[in-house]
Amino acid sequence: MRTFRIVAAVALAFVVTSVGMWAGFGKTSGGEVAVVRNGGMFDNNRIRMVIQPASGVTWIGLWSSMHRYPAQQRYYTMTADPQRGGRPGIDLARSPSKDGVEMGIEATMYFTLNLDPGVLKTFDEKYGTRQYRYGNDDLKYAWEGVDGWNAFFDGAVRPVIDNALRFHIGTATCAELVSSCALLQNSAANPEGQNATVSRIESAINAGLGADIERNLGGPFLQGIRFNLVRVTLPGPVQEAVTKAQAAYAGVSEAQAKVAQAQAEAEANKKRQEGYNACPACAQIDMIKALPPGVTTYAPGSGVSVG
Repeated sequence: MRTFRIVAAVALAFVVTSVGMWAGFGKTSGGEVAVVRNGGMFDNNRIRMVIQPASGVTWIGLWSSMHRYPAQQRYYTMTADPQRGGRPGIDLARSPSKDGVEMGIEATMYFTLNLDPGVLKTFDEKYGTRQYRYGNDDLKYAWEGVDGWNAFFDGAVRPVIDNALRFHIGTATCAELVSSCALLQNSAANPEGQNATVSRIESAINAGLGADIERNLGGPFLQGIRFNLVRVTLPGPVQEAVTKAQAAYAGVSEAQAKVAQAQAEAEANKKRQEGYNACPACAQIDMIKALPPGVTTYAPGSGVSVG
């Protein structure tokens, strides 16, 4: 019995050691970078190394863990399409215009993670050791796949984007951002043009967003930041009012067109009658031309008939 216990203990130690040895190797794919932390019962949890993208098999130590982060260009999208947004479901950024209308904003931010080893170590210390809420209940680390990264971005970076949008969208009126808004406000048309206004705001956000994010995150963790403001939309009730106003204007235009047509027809009839008064025979000729096919005799009266 004692011999069996010894053999079992040795076998168990061999299995544990083998598993640990096998788990002691790691590598990265072409689209990820990894921060390796020590592990195991008798080791600390400090950062051991950084493995750059597309590495070969690397010895990372017994029971060490790899925090894998995206190494290629990433993007974060705010959109009404529930299949494309950085958050689950519909994700429109919302910010009030200068005149207080709550605008819906669709936009995308492009960026890459700074792959400098020293910067990555600092990033993992600050943001890789805590969890972020994703959806309603899930908590995820930033290195736990796409959902984990989006959870980190939504918690740490999204507030900076929202703040920039709030400031710059607030410099323009509703009519300057969405031309049809002028229908409800009886305001003059935007002399700058809607596209020019959106482009101006986009440029202003790009000029300061990178510095704002670096300052709020506490380091140059994100690089190549480019913000693309796709479009600005009206809230549901306002858009419904605009649609009704547009329909009303269309009805007015249609009525005006009918009036113009009736006036033109009356003027034509007047001119035609003046011609008949000057040439009574012309009126008879036109009447004969207007007869339907198959009529063989025309008797306009006064003893006159035409066969």
